[in-house]
Amino acid sequence: MISFDRDVRTIAELRIELGAGRLTSADIVEAHLARIAELDDAFGAIRCLAPTARSHAEESDRIRREHGPRSPIEGVPVLVKDNIDVAGLPTTGGALALERSTPSVDATVVARLRAAGAVILGKTNLSELANFLTEDMPSGYSSLGGQVLNPYDTSITPSGSSSGSGVAVALGLAPLTLGTETDGSITSPAELLSQVGMKPTLGLVSRSGILPIAPSQDTAGPMTRTVADAAALLAIIAGPDPTDPATADAAGAARQLAELTLDPASLSGVRIGVVRAQGELDAKPDPHRVACHDQALAALVRAGAELIDVYLPAPSYEDELTVLHYEFAPAVGAYLAALGSGATLRSLADIQAWNREHADTALKFGQVHVDIAVAVDHERERSAYRRARERDRRTAEATLGAGLGDDCECLVFPGADGGSWAARAGWPSIVLPAGYTANNHRPVGLMLVSHPWTDARLLGLAYALEQAHPVRRSPAEINPALFRRQRR
Repeated sequence: MISFDRDVRTIAELRIELGAGRLTSADIVEAHLARIAELDDAFGAIRCLAPTARSHAEESDRIRREHGPRSPIEGVPVLVKDNIDVAGLPTTGGALALERSTPSVDATVVARLRAAGAVILGKTNLSELANFLTEDMPSGYSSLGGQVLNPYDTSITPSGSSSGSGVAVALGLAPLTLGTETDGSITSPAELLSQVGMKPTLGLVSRSGILPIAPSQDTAGPMTRTVADAAALLAIIAGPDPTDPATADAAGAARQLAELTLDPASLSGVRIGVVRAQGELDAKPDPHRVACHDQALAALVRAGAELIDVYLPAPSYEDELTVLHYEFAPAVGAYLAALGSGATLRSLADIQAWNREHADTALKFGQVHVDIAVAVDHERERSAYRRARERDRRTAEATLGAGLGDDCECLVFPGADGGSWAARAGWPSIVLPAGYTANNHRPVGLMLVSHPWTDARLLGLAYALEQAHPVRRSPAEINPALFRRQRR
């Protein structure tokens, strides 16, 4: 039986154990189901489990015996965020209104995971409608799933909207999880949950079968404990998909991921722009967080990188909100139409009406964003939307481009502060642990951002930093009192 004495094993470690016959996929799945049963009642990361997980693990073991592994993640359990379709399981987005909305086919990313031999273990909770239901709702809250808690410190947010995926990774409920991001929904929880979270280049990963907010910014991506695990997961789900036109140019970057060899010397001689300030975002930096960032920057230097100070403006959100509100209702309507008979509602307006009829249970915090999106006059407001989208995209690209200049390979931001620029530009970003504050041991992360379609290179640089600065610790190490209580 797999042991969790030192946290969950990496994909490379599991491959060795599976290849040697010391573990089976059935063993690994059973161990993670037991860990979920032991821990998740206290943290609320899991929305539902897949009843087929055990039988699919047994099938993976049979294929391994008879034909060998189909991929590096053969037999490995994966949890996916509950806005991603898994055939036969409801895709709810955390909304009571969608509790019985059940797809008959997998999302493209899930189909690719299955084809690679991964075992879908279940689905994770999230901020309702990927945090585009309303304002002033706690991250990780949904009317269906309740509140997801941060195991590093239950008094602070787990961030979101991919809260459950992030907490599941942190607790070792699965080796790999999938999140989604429109603006910060992978990278922000990755920082607050001390893990690796990557938002790929827009169009590298198919969005077909994913409950959307805005196609101009939505993407799925990996949330894992290590960069190598993120690279392994992204390599499986990346690539063109005829059902998602945005992926038409993804073949080259997907091939680079498939061929990627991670090298701890990758930072040698690399010029990196260090974002020292973003307007009011950094008006009063926390000295304990700054100390963690400085230690990570020192590790970059030790690994051979040359650091260049960069000063960028803070992002404004007016244009982005115009874009998201305009795209939201048509995108949700198209998603629900594709579900066919599996959809219990047909439009965002239907969701709005259902919520109003069940306001006592469905609208604890209201539905401001839904109300605004449903009220959009798409014909009359089309020109204003197009101008806002173009202005927002160009501003983000120009800001990041100015920071990179002519010879920097990537930008380094404190925490996940570059997430909004990267999301609007469609450029790749990755967060990894930078340390823990001295005063309260809360996680601190660091974000790398680079040009579009450089996802493999960005993973390589992140891996080299991770090897030079291996600071990640499990929640039980950082917050032991909470886990002593769990074991009683």
